[in-house]
Amino acid sequence: MNDTLRMDTYEAQVVPITGTDRARLHELTVSVLWPHRDQDLDLLMRLGRGYIALDEIGRPMGSAMHFPAGDDFSMLGMMVTPPRLQALGGGRFLLRRIMDDCAGRDLRLNATRSGYRLYLGAGFQHVTTVFQHQGYIGDVPALDPLPGVELSQITEEDHDAIREMDRVAFGADRRAVIDALLGVSSGLLATRAGKPCGYALMRRFGKGEVVGPLVAETEAMAAWIAAPLIRQAQGGFVRLDTPCDGEALPAFLTAAGMVRADTVTEMRIGPHRRATEGLVTYGVAAHSLG
Repeated sequence: MNDTLRMDTYEAQVVPITGTDRARLHELTVSVLWPHRDQDLDLLMRLGRGYIALDEIGRPMGSAMHFPAGDDFSMLGMMVTPPRLQALGGGRFLLRRIMDDCAGRDLRLNATRSGYRLYLGAGFQHVTTVFQHQGYIGDVPALDPLPGVELSQITEEDHDAIREMDRVAFGADRRAVIDALLGVSSGLLATRAGKPCGYALMRRFGKGEVVGPLVAETEAMAAWIAAPLIRQAQGGFVRLDTPCDGEALPAFLTAAGMVRADTVTEMRIGPHRRATEGLVTYGVAAHSLG
């Protein structure tokens, strides 16, 4: 395959992302106003594979990555295509390149408004809206306890249960992602009669903290699991991105100071694998990780 893309009067080279590309990726994310810190980019580079487009003097022009989960699924992310690159067809080129690498896999991504039509044209189907809630935490509303459900700090003995709940809710086995997140997060496990029924992780990200993944059986349970973590960050900046279109969880987040700031669109190629009943994802780990 030809990995040269002609841009106006010069050619952009499309090369694999390596561990030395953090500064270039950071330059790209800043150009589209994404809040990623160096540590956030390091995590993504460790978990994913992909490409970066460079102009003739080595300046970054765009990127695309995928994050495998098992042998038949990948989450696409870090699809950074500034407007000028999009106008010249660079976004389409990078997307085609990463999709070639993912041939035979079901795919999922979270599309920004600017990328939505590009992904539609590539065969992705609209699934749902993901709502970005964020803000500085004030007084966190008290929630009524859920009868029979207990919360405890996640310990190493809980990791197998976390991996399995995530596999069910996410729709693919992304053990490498969950293990990496467990290594940099605090979290809570919900149990009923000793059986795991939900969990939430919180870690440093961007301007403060991010809650996710958040997995629960109901919207009320999702809010109840997340509440102590959010309360723990009182006075700080917290973000939670949720595909929940109900009323209870968004109302709770807004009351805690996390207003709705933006949206992206979840899209897919292949079957809809994310669970819609039972253990459900109420908070994504990151736009790039799902």
